[in-house]
Amino acid sequence: MRKIAYLFMSIAMVIGFSVSANAATKLTCQTVISAKADEVVMLKDFTDTVTTLTGGSLQFDIMPAGTVVGMKETLDAVDKGLIDCGFAWTHYWSGDHPAAMLFGSPVAGAGVGIDNIAFLSWFQYAGGKELYEQLWKEMGRDIKGFMLQPVGPEALGWFPEPIKNMDDFRKLKFRTPPGIPGQTYKDIGIASVAMGGGDILPALQAGTIDAAEWCCPKPDMTFGFQKVLKHYYLQGLHQVVVNADFYMTGKTYNGLTAHEKKSLEVAANASLAKSLSYRIYENGKALRELTTKHGVQLHDTPADYFVEYMAAAKATLEKNAAKNAFFKEVWDSQKAFADIAVPFWSGAQMSNAQLGMAHAATLK
Repeated sequence: MRKIAYLFMSIAMVIGFSVSANAATKLTCQTVISAKADEVVMLKDFTDTVTTLTGGSLQFDIMPAGTVVGMKETLDAVDKGLIDCGFAWTHYWSGDHPAAMLFGSPVAGAGVGIDNIAFLSWFQYAGGKELYEQLWKEMGRDIKGFMLQPVGPEALGWFPEPIKNMDDFRKLKFRTPPGIPGQTYKDIGIASVAMGGGDILPALQAGTIDAAEWCCPKPDMTFGFQKVLKHYYLQGLHQVVVNADFYMTGKTYNGLTAHEKKSLEVAANASLAKSLSYRIYENGKALRELTTKHGVQLHDTPADYFVEYMAAAKATLEKNAAKNAFFKEVWDSQKAFADIAVPFWSGAQMSNAQLGMAHAATLK
């Protein structure tokens, strides 16, 4: 009996050691948006996938903007270890380094026709990922980033009345993204106002701004813009590509096991594809609801917008490339990729667009 007792004690000690060795690590993560935002749905899908792949050794507490620090301090908080991880759009940190825009929101498709799918090709197979890793070093940050949610193209936005041309547009105070996309609007005479997503609806209701953009039908509907504005323009150039990213404190990431690191990589790659497919269907459903249940009217963007915005975007990109060597390195990489990939991809997409529009025409 004594030998059996010792045997059970030994087994218990082994099991206890195993459980202890695989004890869960809970990481605190703050986003730059509310818990109800559509982007958080896919963020939690990513973190749940990581938890599953690691057998529960990595778990996540996802907190909305402002829980620990203000939205603008999110990256600082990750860098300094006040929180373990964060979720935001990399162009939010263009104030730290202008090249952040080329990863988070390359204005007007980086001026060379790169859409959200072509961007992934550049990122994964044409040197973009390596430059992305270098970005954090250029910023002097102890950050490990994972690109998760490529969105685009984003809508031009929401307006109180139809706009026939750029002169109509210039009469309005317009919420824009921060950084170069917003500055480009200022360069063409738009009264551009940058603010966080959660501040847009209150600003519209208070009359602080007249018109706004955020993303696309589903996230826009979630924020409730249709309660105030009824004129919606889908075609825009300011954010043809928009990427939301997951950031970890470098020290925390370096302390993970090889399996945990690989699990983050695999889950992030899965999120790139899942986010694209999720958004197509969700935006389609939301657009139908907006137009059939909320009285939203769709309009085509005025032709002079494309001419003015593209010219201003290229001028802004060239100006930044002349001032900053790393910005130039990233942009040169994107341009070299576009020279090879865009002629094929844009031609193929024209067929896809014509096919889709032919079906859409039958629904009117």
